[in-house]
Amino acid sequence: MGAVESFLSEIVGLGNTIFWDYLLVYLLIFTGIYFTFRTKFIQFKLFPEMFKVIGEEAVEQSGRRGTNAFQAFSISIASRVGTGNLAGVALAVAIGGPGAVFWMWVIALIGMATAFIESTLAQLYKVPDKDGFRGGPAYYIERALGQRWMAILFSILITITFGLIFNAVQANTITMAVEEAFAIDRVWSGLALVVLAGIVIFGGIKRIAVVSGTIVPIMAAIYILISLYVVVTNIGEVPGIFMLIIQHAFGLEQVVGGGIGAALMQGIKRGLFSNEAGMGSAPNAAATAGVSHPAKQGLVQSLAVFVDTIIICSFTAFTIMLFDNYMDMTEDGIQLTQVALSSHIGEWASIFLAITIFLFAFSSIIGNYYYGESNIAFMNNSVVLKNIFRFVVLGMVMFGSIASIDIVWNMADLFMAMMATVNLIAILLLGNIAFALLKDYVKQKKQGVDPTFKASSLPWLKNVEWWQDDQVIRKDKKDK
Repeated sequence: MGAVESFLSEIVGLGNTIFWDYLLVYLLIFTGIYFTFRTKFIQFKLFPEMFKVIGEEAVEQSGRRGTNAFQAFSISIASRVGTGNLAGVALAVAIGGPGAVFWMWVIALIGMATAFIESTLAQLYKVPDKDGFRGGPAYYIERALGQRWMAILFSILITITFGLIFNAVQANTITMAVEEAFAIDRVWSGLALVVLAGIVIFGGIKRIAVVSGTIVPIMAAIYILISLYVVVTNIGEVPGIFMLIIQHAFGLEQVVGGGIGAALMQGIKRGLFSNEAGMGSAPNAAATAGVSHPAKQGLVQSLAVFVDTIIICSFTAFTIMLFDNYMDMTEDGIQLTQVALSSHIGEWASIFLAITIFLFAFSSIIGNYYYGESNIAFMNNSVVLKNIFRFVVLGMVMFGSIASIDIVWNMADLFMAMMATVNLIAILLLGNIAFALLKDYVKQKKQGVDPTFKASSLPWLKNVEWWQDDQVIRKDKKDK
């Protein structure tokens, strides 16, 4: 095991993580601000609309129905809501100080516009498969940009990043939480995790959608309620927490790890790991939905970024910062969150959080797996190749279960940065297509109709397969 970790550490070192860190930060900020202005602040203007479209049933398009809006939302949230919300936030605060929370908020708010663009593009360029639809950055890079080499590169990066490395991170957090709460050896909890994950991922996207749609809303609601209780019972200290976050964000107070740069870097990296805006992962889930207009999934996935970071991550940050000794703790990641929550509501919190992180991270594992499978299918839709990938995924889950926390997070940061860079470049080049779709959507809303898209309304589009005029869209079963 030590030799494997040493080898992987060398790979991370060769990747020059500092270069990728700064490149990613600049690209994320520029892209988020650019899309925010070009969409005329869509994340604020159409915020109420996001709640309307998320409840819509799947429409039928040429005999294919796909997942509904909420299921696609749940698949993406299953990947988003996990270690980033509980362990990642703790790492950000411990390394970057309270100011990191502010930069997490910023990157999420501007990232909502980025999420709209990438998921709208994924819907537009989706293709059929046995479960309904699939798609994502690889598909819009090849079909809209005409750059298959770039699409293949992205597919390889997302398959490694999500299917393998991010799943190692999720498994690492689960087994550490279980060890903290129950004193169970990480090897045994890792083996149990492998068995459970195998049952789900061999069941296909329908089973993934059902599991995600069941686990995520329930556990997110319970976690938010408990965190809300912590905040409310300490309401007198909350204004001071906000002031502390602002002061540290702009370097008005000394920040652990190197001042404002540490706060900004940790906030953006951990924020991206949590909400995935611009990373190119959520579009794979967005493409599975059967909707009447591509912009609808753009709005749904934009809302997912808000829920993930502005709500769930904030509650975690407040819970930690309301714990007096959080800056003096030696615990890493999830164990710091467990200690902080236990200090507020009792020792049982450590057990509750272990169960919560197990379900959050487990749903992330199966959501991450689907992103890899979708891109494996893009490169070579072979059943044998998919099965090999499934076993490698389970192997990485086991590796992450017993590996050190540093190696799995460093690997995640490196590959996340490379993958996001490819996707951000692509959506910057393709932004005009998403802007046109947004304009079409808003125009129909002003006319008082439920927006329905036809490719003929934008005749300059190329290589669009599932929005042709002869493909009748049925909005409910009784229309059949």
